[in-house]
Amino acid sequence: MLQPTTLKFLKSLSKNNNKPWFEDHKGDYQQAKSDYDSVVQQILDGLCKQDPALIGLQVKDCTFRIYKDVRFSKDKTPYKTNMGAAFAPGGRKTPRPGYYFHLEPGGKSFAGGGLWMPEAPVLKKVRQEIDYNFEEFQQIISNKDFIRYFGKIEGEALKTVPQGYQPDNPAIAYLKLKSFTVWHHIQDDAALQPALVREILKIFAVMQPFVKFMDRALDVE
Repeated sequence: MLQPTTLKFLKSLSKNNNKPWFEDHKGDYQQAKSDYDSVVQQILDGLCKQDPALIGLQVKDCTFRIYKDVRFSKDKTPYKTNMGAAFAPGGRKTPRPGYYFHLEPGGKSFAGGGLWMPEAPVLKKVRQEIDYNFEEFQQIISNKDFIRYFGKIEGEALKTVPQGYQPDNPAIAYLKLKSFTVWHHIQDDAALQPALVREILKIFAVMQPFVKFMDRALDVE
């Protein structure tokens, strides 16, 4: 269960995103991070039971740093105003699809995942898997629970037909995608409820066939 002080810290950080303020509130940050990491550990414990491919992961493998890389960004504020954790074989740096929990005040928290902006060889394999097994893919994304939680797949799409495919391909709307992600928003009050971890694990369970479909594609040579 997340503590209200964790959301309060992130709200304050968004209004005071500078190094002097952060250094003055380093203790608050450490407390918030410890709280978030505790919830991530609970999610990971439950997720490993649902998806054995994740066994062996540790919290530090999953969580992202709060410090931003501003070298190539117009926004030079030094800190992220959210906390995030990615659960996939190999941890947050893996090219494989996985699950993600994002904590950000203002109704911006969510549980979701999939495959975000994969490199060309990975994208090619996923497109091929969708093309070869489109009926199975349709069954996954048209499942009533999948639609109830996620609605539809989100992702930037090509304006033209990807090389090697025809415009009349029945899967063309999905073959044009450059990312394959879904998410379910979590309001601030829900994020502070004892049932948070249980609800996130339920969301991930519904998403699991979607993740596994894409992950299977990466094992095809």
